Amino acid sequence: MNIVVAGFSIIGFSQCKEPVKLPSGDPDNSGLFLPGSFEAVVVADSVGSARHMAVNSNGDIYVKLRFIKDEQGSNVALRDTNQDGKADIIQRFGNYKDEGSLANGMRIHNGYVYYSSDLKIYRQKLTPGKLIPDSEMEVVLTDDHAHGTHWHITKPVSFDNKGNMYVPFGSPSNACQDLANSPGGKPGEAGLDPCPELEQHGGIWKFDANKIGLTQKDGTKFATGIRSVLAMDWNPVDENLYAVMHGRDDLLRLWPDKFSPWQSAVLPSEEFLRVKEGADFGWPYCYYDHMQQKKVLAPEYGGDGNSIGRCNNTDLPIMGFPGHWAPNDLLFYRGDQFPERYKNGAFIAFHGSTNRAPYPQSGYFVCFVPFKDGQSTGKWEVFADGFAGVDTIVNVSNAKFRPMGLAVGPDGSLYVTESRKGKIWRIMYKGDKSSFGETQLAQMEKRKLLTHLKTPDKVKDDLYKGREVAGERIYNTYCAACHQRDGKGDNNRFPPLAGLEWVTGDKERLINAILNGLQGEIQVNGKTYNGVMPAHASVLDDQAIASIINYIRNNNKFGNNASIVSAAEVSQVRKSSGTESK
Repeated sequence: MNIVVAGFSIIGFSQCKEPVKLPSGDPDNSGLFLPGSFEAVVVADSVGSARHMAVNSNGDIYVKLRFIKDEQGSNVALRDTNQDGKADIIQRFGNYKDEGSLANGMRIHNGYVYYSSDLKIYRQKLTPGKLIPDSEMEVVLTDDHAHGTHWHITKPVSFDNKGNMYVPFGSPSNACQDLANSPGGKPGEAGLDPCPELEQHGGIWKFDANKIGLTQKDGTKFATGIRSVLAMDWNPVDENLYAVMHGRDDLLRLWPDKFSPWQSAVLPSEEFLRVKEGADFGWPYCYYDHMQQKKVLAPEYGGDGNSIGRCNNTDLPIMGFPGHWAPNDLLFYRGDQFPERYKNGAFIAFHGSTNRAPYPQSGYFVCFVPFKDGQSTGKWEVFADGFAGVDTIVNVSNAKFRPMGLAVGPDGSLYVTESRKGKIWRIMYKGDKSSFGETQLAQMEKRKLLTHLKTPDKVKDDLYKGREVAGERIYNTYCAACHQRDGKGDNNRFPPLAGLEWVTGDKERLINAILNGLQGEIQVNGKTYNGVMPAHASVLDDQAIASIINYIRNNNKFGNNASIVSAAEVSQVRKSSGTESK
């Protein structure tokens, strides 16, 4: 559905107290698995790569889009005029420079709609009855760091009930490596100690929500030791900020003598944090292990996966989720439509892993964490599943949809966006709230046995055990976490290699990229990617790099058929670029 009707406005929802009639759910809930008596209807099926979302008090929906470079705007607004659950007005707005490819935020606060690029947070005043804001676009905050865009630069926003705005400033590196030479880290390389990034990154800053034209120095550091946050929400019940942190990556690639492929797949945990002012959650020195239920010392700082060391003095998360699930939005449910057990609990959208190979990719669902008397019960539940459409997920490209953003409508319905095509679901409860209980929950608990949710068996779930040839094995160790085993990337942070001139064209350019890495924006198939590709010159010898290149340049599965690269050619490029040998 992609209908655009210009210049249309309607009166908002009635203020009467009569129950709102909910629309019918779609057949089979459009592929979603939900607890009993819940239904889902697709509001829109393809608005574009959707990120965070907000729903206004009259039911209008606002979504932040990604990979948008035209003048129609980087946001989309949707309205359902006949209350059938389907958006029949869909309009783009917000013509601003959408730097980078990690833009994320969309929230409504005090009559303004807030949205973010990588480097700026904007807002516009909403006018009652009008779908598209026609007010001045104000710059609320500018990230004025000299190095511009980088890893973990997303700008989600949250607001408390005391006039404050919270914004994370994520780390430019994986575990505080040398930003100039190896932000992704080199095998066996120690982290910087003390970590200089923690002065302006790796934490959440607090600002006056009533001001605009801000930079980071206008705020105060609220909490530190937080690597990367997209999922964040203020809980008015206990008046605390909460966030779910993306854990660090590459335990196997960087420390193969200390960590197995299985450990690297399931660790470190994604940490659910109650963020108190002055808290320190330990990044980059520490990470949380949900299986041991403790913070352990990171290998860059002398850790071996068990030792605690300085981590004994860091703040602990509420709970930890399995590694690499990618928590991309958090929402405390304050609606009245759902059964009572959901009231004041937390929904988390897990976008899904990219780097669990050789084990199945995991996540790709919406989780629920019950809270009782303002405290988490320490358990998580499967609330909405089926987004991926398949199980087992070998490559990210296998997943049909990846859940991304969460919002609650004025009637208590839960809305979910996904980032591939921009499908939006509205989830509603249609049953007797007093009878909802263990029977409905038990059917969802069974889904934890599926490969995209369970802890993989170390042997049985190794998808590639004994099946790899030399070039493929090296590629899967050093490259597949980002570009995936099928060479299609993740349609998000990491570009594809399949059928790409970047791969099949200039040999020297490709050799140089693998030797020395890449930083900054590149255009691939019309999309902008702004990640960090680690340098491999000091890790792999000439023959190993040639093996990787030949594997991707001559791979029928990738659709590539290009000339062979020799170890001698790699050696020549290494010498001409002054790159150190392994």
